[in-house]
Amino acid sequence: MELWFPITSTVELWFHIASAVELWLMGSGRADRDKCPRRNPLAAAPDAAKAKSHVMRSWRCPLAECGRAFKGVETTMLVFFRTIAIAALAAALLPAGAAFAGLGQATPWQIGLQESASPVMDDVISLHTYVLWFITAITVFVLALLVIVMVRFNAKAHPTPSRTTHNTLLEVLWTVIPVVILILIALPSFRTLFLQLTTPPADLTIKATGVTWNWKYDYLDNGDFEFDSLMLPEKDLKPGQPRLLSVDNEMVVPVNKVIRMQVTGFDVIHSFTVPSFGIKIDAIPGRLNETWFKATKEGWYYGQCSELCGKDHAFMPIAVRVVSEAEFATWVEEAKKKFASRETPSNIATAHLSAE
Repeated sequence: MELWFPITSTVELWFHIASAVELWLMGSGRADRDKCPRRNPLAAAPDAAKAKSHVMRSWRCPLAECGRAFKGVETTMLVFFRTIAIAALAAALLPAGAAFAGLGQATPWQIGLQESASPVMDDVISLHTYVLWFITAITVFVLALLVIVMVRFNAKAHPTPSRTTHNTLLEVLWTVIPVVILILIALPSFRTLFLQLTTPPADLTIKATGVTWNWKYDYLDNGDFEFDSLMLPEKDLKPGQPRLLSVDNEMVVPVNKVIRMQVTGFDVIHSFTVPSFGIKIDAIPGRLNETWFKATKEGWYYGQCSELCGKDHAFMPIAVRVVSEAEFATWVEEAKKKFASRETPSNIATAHLSAE
């Protein structure tokens, strides 16, 4: 109750303000329309003959310019204040921790990007914040222009509209300033793209293959073993394991090592995405795409297939466990024994050919 009382009070205040403005506008609109000789002929006609003449002229042009002008600004103002009230309601209903994103996976009511765990994601977040300043400034500027136009240039305050059609200074400004803004955004974005697409010398290479509907991982530098990674059904989840993201066999990598990911598809197009690492790349059949990451923090990191790939597209999670170098070496030895006994598709094909 302590939280909801100020929220409801704030929302009610905003709606009262919006309603008061609406009533004022509607009253002012009716008063001005009643005074307008083209919308109300009797207002300017002292006798019945003149009234009849004005009525005939109004009938011939029912969409009089003064009526259209005021009606337009009235509707715009109503929409404007209702939008403010709705925005205030949305802001008031957000929980206190809504602005903070989690590390490794999405969190309820998350606003913004996931917490970074790699140099690439650090750069992505920095670029996002940098561009957000431009977006905010442009939004505030446009809002200010809209308010000025609605207040100073409506039919009541400015009944005679300007007929200005050209202004050299304005035309130069609204051409040059957007170009400058685009250049200021483009330069750091090129740097981020270069960082994402240039793979440094790798400490470990892993091949990820998208199969309908799971991922297969090949550890090419550690004994060339491979395994499938399938989503755990809800009934098999253990405490702390996230629903729709946990898998039976996760990808394991060492911390602070450059991991080169080679990504391809087996049947249809998939997309390998782990937000906290800042990686997202398509898995296309017949093509080997490449990306990289360097996990700077130990822990669990989750992603999902980000390309519509069929009926179970939503059930292709990616789970990455980042461990110390010693733990990784131990896991590799265990994985060689665990997955060596499984028949891979290539072994099955070889067995069939030998039998024939």
